[in-house]
Amino acid sequence: MPTLIPWRRGAAAVVVIVLALAAALAVFAAPKAAHAAQLTQITNFGSNPGNLQMYVYRPDNVAANPAIVVANHWCGGSAADFYNATQYRALAEQYGYIVVYPSVTRESKCFDVASQASLSGTGGDSVSIKSMVEYVIANYGADRNRVFATGVSSGAMMTNVLLGAHPEVFRAGSTYAGVPFTCFATTNGSEWNSECAQGQINRTPQQWGDAVRSANPGYAGPWPRMQVWFGTEDDVLRYPNFQEQIDQWTNVNGTDQTADYTDTPEPNWTRTRYGGTGGQAPVEAISMAGVDHGLPVREIETLRFFGLTGQGASAIVGTASNRCVDIPAGSTANGTQAVLWDCNGGANQSFTRTASGELRVGGKCLEAYGWGTANGTQAVIWDCTGNANQRWNVNANGTVTNVHNGLCLDATGGATANGTRLILWACSGTANQRWSLR
Repeated sequence: MPTLIPWRRGAAAVVVIVLALAAALAVFAAPKAAHAAQLTQITNFGSNPGNLQMYVYRPDNVAANPAIVVANHWCGGSAADFYNATQYRALAEQYGYIVVYPSVTRESKCFDVASQASLSGTGGDSVSIKSMVEYVIANYGADRNRVFATGVSSGAMMTNVLLGAHPEVFRAGSTYAGVPFTCFATTNGSEWNSECAQGQINRTPQQWGDAVRSANPGYAGPWPRMQVWFGTEDDVLRYPNFQEQIDQWTNVNGTDQTADYTDTPEPNWTRTRYGGTGGQAPVEAISMAGVDHGLPVREIETLRFFGLTGQGASAIVGTASNRCVDIPAGSTANGTQAVLWDCNGGANQSFTRTASGELRVGGKCLEAYGWGTANGTQAVIWDCTGNANQRWNVNANGTVTNVHNGLCLDATGGATANGTRLILWACSGTANQRWSLR
């Protein structure tokens, strides 16, 4: 299931409303595979004018020269909150990147997205986080050409600041309910800018782009790509900030504000891409109709935009339907049944076939549910265990058979429509049991 995060902020004061602990545990707590990796605090990591704390998650199967994902918490939250509430650490086990979790220590627990020091990249939180990245590059052998940032609410605003103030460090960002770089700037020491929060700051794309360029005089390198997520009913950071972010990052990346690609990957989503049509276009924006400030985090889509899920990944396409094996809504919940859906290039349709025969997607493995051996056994995702019911043979005749039971991956009843559930059935050679990896 998508990650739902308990965060709010009022305009009159820095206020956070969190869900009751029991409810939070019910929503967020997910079983963890046994491993040695854990969230680790790093002290003395370098220049730290924002007085932030630094936490790192280095997965057991860290890649050689790994990428870095900086994950910024919401206002009132912490590194531990964001670590527990999102799937970035679980997906790191599949894709091998390192996660850096900055943690605010000031009373509000909100990132500094308003001071001139932070916005100029000369002080404040932006310099502290840059120091964290440099520490990981120097001490973990990480790839300085693959550094990314993401965040929610205050963390989304911080992501805009990081990309705006330090484009030489960050290659791409993904923001969930944020505002443009410099929109929250204040001159009286306040952390809150009501005019920006209410969506009343309306600048031209050129003006927004100039804000980034003026913070980086003489910079001639590539500008970061940006993915923007926003709910149309956001009552904390108003919806006009969605378009203002698009205006800013399209202008920075030298493209216009006319979408080159538009689709609806989920019923209430409108996804637009600017400056290209592919999954790593310079700007990608997802508007969620009817969703408020507590919008869901789609970690796998963020990683797909960063380019961290594509190596060795394939879509599994049905011969009869010409539709893809799909994990509905990008869910990562154990027991989610795979279905057929129109192929859209989403990360929830991208399967990595491992050397042992697993089919991995979104940090989980496709399996024969419950060690089933009967016709009709569901094909679902589950925490990867290495067991035979999670290993598959991709055969020359187009069938995909489960190692545990020998049954074929099958579209129920030979149906071809979107939402057709995938099961296991005795192999018959029919078209609804034949697949191609593309």
